[in-house]
Amino acid sequence: MRQLDKKIAVVTDSNSGITQKEAKELGVRVLPMPFMINEETFFEDITLTQEEFYQRLEGGADVVTSQPSPEAVMDLWREILEEYDEIVYIPMSSGLSGSCQSAIMLSEDFDGKVQVVNNQRISVTQRQSVMDAKMLAQRGMDAAQIKEALEQDKFNSSIYIMLDTLYYLKKGGRITPAAAAIGTILKLKPVLQIQGEKLDAFAKARTSSQGKSIMITAIKNDMENRFGGAKADNIWLEVAYTKDFEAAQQFSEELLKEFPGFDIVINPLSLSVACHIGPGALAVACCKKMK
Repeated sequence: MRQLDKKIAVVTDSNSGITQKEAKELGVRVLPMPFMINEETFFEDITLTQEEFYQRLEGGADVVTSQPSPEAVMDLWREILEEYDEIVYIPMSSGLSGSCQSAIMLSEDFDGKVQVVNNQRISVTQRQSVMDAKMLAQRGMDAAQIKEALEQDKFNSSIYIMLDTLYYLKKGGRITPAAAAIGTILKLKPVLQIQGEKLDAFAKARTSSQGKSIMITAIKNDMENRFGGAKADNIWLEVAYTKDFEAAQQFSEELLKEFPGFDIVINPLSLSVACHIGPGALAVACCKKMK
């Protein structure tokens, strides 16, 4: 079989923010992430909508993220391989979940037909990796070549997230109760960053507008100093949010004043990120365009 004749399937998980409906339109497959809510299992965008999730979260429900079961992952791959020759699987960052490492181990049973990409992306940057994988498949690359290209490109992305509340970071044990109490009293809006595999503190803002200004300055700095220029032909620019779409739209308009001519994609943050940071978060992200 000539390489160009191979049918390559692109598969990701719901941490990419790609909905089941959008996946059908894009011609990709999305594995739904499981959640335990008050000890009952739900699957993102299958048995749990964004609206239902936030109702449960804000109602004080005990929400815990989980990994897809090995059976769920392998059953999906086997089903896809009945129609396709190879799979490129793009899970969420290995630094934020064990599901990537699990998938790499499971792929060893598939004789090289499943290539698991460990490019340390999440949400809108993970979504962009899916789009890049589709483009590379259309150019005739096989699954192993696509995996290699995506992993070489992994540090060409950047995310900054401003939180509306510290409550959920405290609840999940991500920060100490004392730090959360001080932040709440001072009404701080923490700005976090994802560079590569880790979610780290970046800055503290007193107001939303100050937080947005910090994020815009930071993303512009990354574009110019790390990614070769803040130009629309060089960079994908994305906005992500938890619960409040109108706030994301408004932020997008503010970004367009700073970055005229960019085509900004707006997507909800996946629920497995949202359960750690809560509603009302805003994020800006960029990825260098693959040439």
